[in-house]
Amino acid sequence: MATCLRLRSCAAFCSWRGVSAKERSSLLRKWYDLMIQNKDDLAKIITAESGKPLKEAQGEILYSANFLEWFSEEARRVYGDIISTPAKERRALVLKQPVGVAAVITPWNFPSAMITRKVGAALAAGCTVVVKPAEDTPFSALALAELANQAGIPPGVYNVIPCSQKKAKEVGEALCTDPLVSKISFTGSTATGKVLLHHAANSVKRVSMELGGHAPFIVFDSANVDQAVAGAMASKFRNSGQTCVCSNRFLVQSGIHDSFVKKFAEAIKTNLHVGNGFDERTTQGPLINAKAVEKVEKHVSDAISKGATVVTGGKRHHVGKNFFEPTLLSNVTRDMLCSQEETFGPVAPVIKFNTEEEAVAIANAANVGLAGYFYSQDPAQIWRVAERLEVGMVGVNEGLISSVECPFGGVKQSGLGREGSKYGIDEYLELKYVCFGGL
Repeated sequence: MATCLRLRSCAAFCSWRGVSAKERSSLLRKWYDLMIQNKDDLAKIITAESGKPLKEAQGEILYSANFLEWFSEEARRVYGDIISTPAKERRALVLKQPVGVAAVITPWNFPSAMITRKVGAALAAGCTVVVKPAEDTPFSALALAELANQAGIPPGVYNVIPCSQKKAKEVGEALCTDPLVSKISFTGSTATGKVLLHHAANSVKRVSMELGGHAPFIVFDSANVDQAVAGAMASKFRNSGQTCVCSNRFLVQSGIHDSFVKKFAEAIKTNLHVGNGFDERTTQGPLINAKAVEKVEKHVSDAISKGATVVTGGKRHHVGKNFFEPTLLSNVTRDMLCSQEETFGPVAPVIKFNTEEEAVAIANAANVGLAGYFYSQDPAQIWRVAERLEVGMVGVNEGLISSVECPFGGVKQSGLGREGSKYGIDEYLELKYVCFGGL
């Protein structure tokens, strides 16, 4: 099946690349309109297959659709250049052309948005795509395929390969090594990304990698504590802590540490409700599977064994085996697993620090650098820290930073390239230099 779809996508590319930018724009816009018309059903699919609270799933669908709207507009803004040459009889042009067939490998935590953020840019550029959705959440990708068909996007332009956990490694390797595939775009763990990079290297494919994070959330003494707590709630507990830009380490300066921890605990107890994603009261659904819960338990038990204090939460929730209580830990130290690894769950570990230099050093000690957040009311400190944090995205006095208009991506082992924004389409374009002589 995978081979057939790659052949189909390659054949479709020959015609799709010749479709005018205006027409590609129109088709992407129709796809966007259909997503908006079917937003409630699409959100229900996300909740049914991942457990994400319905309100969050509805938000994801709107976010997801907005990428199609954005790139429908960017499709008509792919401009080349004319370069002055030293020779009067020559003219130099730079053309931007689609790279070819793009293999898109997406995660389960945003099963719709991670597809449209990549596919919207690829189709706008004139590429065709083969999408391998996460094994846990294939139905969102298939629903998007049905709407793409209804929008009039030609057969073979958007293709989906659902597969089991058993076959996932085999399919991923096949996509990365297939000579018909010119581009790999992957969102997932750093470990898996390295494997895919290795496979893609043999044929020197273009790659975009949006990999793991370990986001610091720094609260300085100068911060507005109430504002910081609100930002921490938004950043940490969205999708039950299962996002790559979730805050994973809370670094709080000693002068306001106790006040922040107290207010943070109160906010968690007051505002978060664990339950079935279809219950309108629910703000925290289940983790994706048993393995995810086991990792959260391991991080919490390790922290407790090394001296951390459970302020609230700390164990599985009685609602079901894949549910975990929103958890706040204090007295956390840098040698604990939750300080060294991405938890990907509803655990907020708080580390006390004394100086700005100490906080930045702790934040930058990770080998990944996707997102980072900090709260301060000191303008000079804001500039210093924003420039010194080794991450691709910084939230200053803000816990939610994702937007279709802004570039998404990281540094270090958090990946390569950027998605969304005006820069996102560049990942699917090649530059061709054309020299005209004898003029």
